[in-house]
Amino acid sequence: MGTSRNVERRTILKAAGATAATLGLAATTGCGGDSGTSADGTVTIRYAWWGSEDRAQRINKTIALFEKKYPKIKVKTDFQPYGDFWKKFNTQASGGNPPDVFQNAIGFLRKYDAKNVLLDLGGQVKAGNLSMDGFRAGLDKFGEVDGKLLGVPVGSNSMSLVIDKPVYTKAGVKPVQGWTWDDFDAAMKKIRDRTGRAGDSGMYGVMYLYDLYLRQNGKAFFTQDGLGFTEADLTDWWTKAKKGVEEGLYADPKKVAQIKPKSAVSGELAASEFTWDNFTVRYTSEGKSEYGLAPIPTTDGKKTGQYLGSLMLSASKRTQHPKEVARFIDFMVHEPEVAKIMGYDRGVPATQAQYDAFQPTDEVNKAIAAYEESLVKAGVLEQITPHPNGADICEAAFLRIAEELALGTRSVSEAVKQFFTESKTALGS
Repeated sequence: MGTSRNVERRTILKAAGATAATLGLAATTGCGGDSGTSADGTVTIRYAWWGSEDRAQRINKTIALFEKKYPKIKVKTDFQPYGDFWKKFNTQASGGNPPDVFQNAIGFLRKYDAKNVLLDLGGQVKAGNLSMDGFRAGLDKFGEVDGKLLGVPVGSNSMSLVIDKPVYTKAGVKPVQGWTWDDFDAAMKKIRDRTGRAGDSGMYGVMYLYDLYLRQNGKAFFTQDGLGFTEADLTDWWTKAKKGVEEGLYADPKKVAQIKPKSAVSGELAASEFTWDNFTVRYTSEGKSEYGLAPIPTTDGKKTGQYLGSLMLSASKRTQHPKEVARFIDFMVHEPEVAKIMGYDRGVPATQAQYDAFQPTDEVNKAIAAYEESLVKAGVLEQITPHPNGADICEAAFLRIAEELALGTRSVSEAVKQFFTESKTALGS
């Protein structure tokens, strides 16, 4: 969701593997070129996304299903690694030639709406070409901004605490729904003292975790117009993060940097790490231990501030084929066979029909599904606040400045001042 550390990890896991072959495939599967209608009435739409070759192969299989059902709609495809995708998209959007439909994220909705790029899909819902029924846990509202439907979720995820289960067991720590930050701090000390390992990888740059903490305290990282917290708030958060490193509760950032792209948890520098639940597969593939998902700590024992959200599909306002684009999106989020092909590649399927269609058989994906079910059962899920125009720039700044702070090249006060300076420019405030 945006350019946070977690998106960077997804890029490493799913996109950094994009080799020359990947880029070659992108070049041969229809990047560029105008959409159009042939003499026999066949319509061609362009679909672009970011991700790896594995994701591309899965998506191409789903497109084949779509074209079989709708033989008069052909789909040209284009995919890139995350950073390259947005560079190309910005060039296309500036030139008035964005793809008809494309993968999107919450941090970009207001930005591209303000640039008059995004199609309000609400009209297609009214026309019966796109259904917003059957979505799980309020996800049907995730892509709504100012009364406009600017994106349709294809999957869901939520923040979680990934733990090294044997280390937590050895330390005698058992996280439960509703545990507090005081409980979490005590757990970090137990892990450090009883296992000799840092309790957590550190919280400097986990922007979406900080958002949850703020939401627990009646604030939020973003409001509809700008930042929803003060310099004093961020100073407290980053001061606590720095103190945790100094006390050995959080991993040494320099050591964490040295083992990248491997995580601090799978690299056995820390016993846990806050990240998106569907990233759990990363730790199993990288590490030698057994990993699990634990609840987010709370301020009051109840409110976690969590929400479900993930990648979504958006449409271009300049598309000549809004009806066909809407039918394409509808197929991709509702067709059960699509879920069987995609699995949890883009998060847990957003609609109940697709969720029911794909039943994971491996323990990692079973745990992800169980975790999200537990959030629904606990009643902790809320709606995310739509990010303001410029949020993506703020996210990138938060990640970069937090890393500089963690590595000791900035003091807390310098880091806070720099972040607010850059954010005010990005948000036009």
